[in-house]
Amino acid sequence: MTDTSQRTRPLRVLAAMSGGVDSAVAAARAAEAGHDVTGVHLALSANPQSFRTGARGCCTIEDSRDARRAADVIGIPFYVWDLADRFREDVVEDFVAEYEAGRTPNPCLRCNEKIKFAALLDKALALGFDAVCTGHYAKIVTLPDGSRELHRASDMAKDQSYVLGVLDEQQLAHALFPLGDTLTTKGEIRAEAERRGLAVAKKPDSHDICFIADGDTQGFLAQRLGRAEGDIVDESGAKLGTHEGAYGFTIGQRKGLRIGTPAADGKPRYVLDISPVDNTVTVGPAAALDVTGLTAIKPRWCGTAPTGPGVYTAQLRAHGGETEVSAELVDGTLRVTFTEPVRGVAPGQAIVLYDGTRVVGSATIATTARREAATA
Repeated sequence: MTDTSQRTRPLRVLAAMSGGVDSAVAAARAAEAGHDVTGVHLALSANPQSFRTGARGCCTIEDSRDARRAADVIGIPFYVWDLADRFREDVVEDFVAEYEAGRTPNPCLRCNEKIKFAALLDKALALGFDAVCTGHYAKIVTLPDGSRELHRASDMAKDQSYVLGVLDEQQLAHALFPLGDTLTTKGEIRAEAERRGLAVAKKPDSHDICFIADGDTQGFLAQRLGRAEGDIVDESGAKLGTHEGAYGFTIGQRKGLRIGTPAADGKPRYVLDISPVDNTVTVGPAAALDVTGLTAIKPRWCGTAPTGPGVYTAQLRAHGGETEVSAELVDGTLRVTFTEPVRGVAPGQAIVLYDGTRVVGSATIATTARREAATA
């Protein structure tokens, strides 16, 4: 297998520059490798003044200026492209709708699928570019037959292949991840940026959801969905308290339940189910969170779709670990069984399947099977 994090022939590359240190170093490495690089910053907010300052979020006027300064130092052309309408429709409105339906979405994964490697890539190809370059930590491998695979980054501590699991082979053919082979600490990436004269070397990493400036997801959703009081009940249906909107809860949540009545065994209770139909949140013991299997829809394969049942490892959240599963695609639905029960699995999340370091593909979790149901 041949790693194509550094292509052998010069390409016309569009480098997506967020204004952070990773994308700046990725653009610099692409240019240093001999590619014809143009930098672009994506304006994703119609009102960026309302976004954060400092270390929260991304995609602000401040970030645009940081990206422009980095491009100037690298010595590449730089543009700002307005994709705010697409971002609002495909990411922000999807995020709100998913929570309203009682699901837990991943907006970063949706942004990669719909914005960076769809809207941006389509525009780049139409303008004659060969590839889009980003600062993600992941690797693209080219097989002898010319097909491409997505693999985990060399440094597992920084691996971001989970949020790229929505990319198909055609998109991988036009993607470039210059940081994928980096076996260094983030401090060393910052040191490299400093050696290159990039002012973003000491800029804090962004955190939280980029379009929620203050990190208050519940407040953000309440503004858009309104407050809707409903019941918090136990597994028997007994009312334990009330809430101001079922969208403010996630499966596995323990804190912030505000239940006045303690559990009979004195142990904490967790969110087990969110029902948007009757606006009810069900809570119960931690053991009731054990999931033995799931179904997932809208599968996307990083190459040829697998046939028949197979054994894989699965990742269920961006910073989660791997767990062994058996999986099979049946009539367009991915059916997954866990070797050992796992907790905190919620509809709306993405499950990404791996074969060793290779990303097989991803799908959106639709339903889960609990231990009790499996043994009933």
